[in-house]
Amino acid sequence: MPTRTPEDGVPPTVDLILEDLRAVVRDAEALLRATEGQAGEKINEVRERVRGTLDDARARIKEAGVDAGERTRAAARTADPCVHENPWLVIGVAAGLGYLIGRAGRRN
Repeated sequence: MPTRTPEDGVPPTVDLILEDLRAVVRDAEALLRATEGQAGEKINEVRERVRGTLDDARARIKEAGVDAGERTRAAARTADPCVHENPWLVIGVAAGLGYLIGRAGRRN
């Protein structure tokens, strides 16, 4: 799992957080499957609580994915008129950014 820690100095992205959350959900589901044969009131109570938490986590993962898609489409709709109104400006900015990124990459 490519999780970044606070020591990295790089804040985790939404994608990394969602990936970590999916891994936790998979691990919890595996744990539930492994304890299916166990009997007892206490373990059944814990199992039910974990199932409820997993359902909530799955719903949040789904919402986060939908929300990210909606924000991306909104940003594209906002940028589209600007690009059509100022195509040469956009080309110049893209070329400048490409140049700067290329220069920064060569320094290493």
